[in-house]
Formats: sequence, C-alpha cells, structure tokens
Amino acid sequence: MAFKLVISEGENSHQVEVEAAESKKLIGLKIGDEFDASLVGLTGYKLKLTGGSDKNGFPMKKDVDGPRRMKSLLSGGIGFKPKRDGQRRRKTVRGNTVSDDIVQINTTIAEKGSKTIAELLNKEEQSED
Repeated sequence: MAFKLVISEGENSHQVEVEAAESKKLIGLKIGDEFDASLVGLTGYKLKLTGGSDKNGFPMKKDVDGPRRMKSLLSGGIGFKPKRDGQRRRKTVRGNTVSDDIVQINTTIAEKGSKTIAELLNKEEQSED
C-alpha cells in the first residue's frame, strides 16, 4: 500500500508519494509521533505526524485510539464544522494509528535539515527522468 505524504512547511506544502516498501515503516505510528524523513528522501529532516485520511475520506482523530473506524458525536473540530452554536452531529472518524487503510498522511516539520525540502524533492524528480 502506498501513501501520499503531505509535508506542511508554514504556508507551503509538499506532496510526496511513499512506495510500498517504505510505507511499512510508517504503519503503527500514532498522531503526534515523530519519524525520520530519510525514508522519503529528506535526509536530515524529522517529521511529526499530524493526521491523515483513509481510503473512504474519513479523517484521523487524535482522541480515538487504534486504527479502527467509529461513529462519534462531534461538536466541532476535525471531521465536522458546525453551522450554528450548539450544533452536534454523529460522524464517522478514523483512529489515531496509521494502518493499511490510510491513503494520506499529514505531517509538519519537527527538525530541519541542511538543505530545503524543495531542493531535495527536485533532485529526486530529476534523477527519475
């Protein structure tokens, strides 16, 4: 299973495809965990997992343990944006653990490397040609 890894860097964001072999190393990580970004070609960087979504588009939620999917009563935040005060709705959300069902993983930069992300990603794209 391949993931789309979205790396947020302030206003900018970068999207990287993670191949099946490297994606096995990400399975089991929880929201808030940090991991070495060298497995996606970003040497010197550490990324912090901030969320993601599964194959059906359900978002990962930090306070739901495990990789399961469940219906939760939400009054705002991830998964539901209320239109008026006091509005609540039962919505399906995914747990905080990365599993095979996840297709997109959202991250932020925890530790910067010596080169910029754009430089590292551009070198990767040029080597593929």
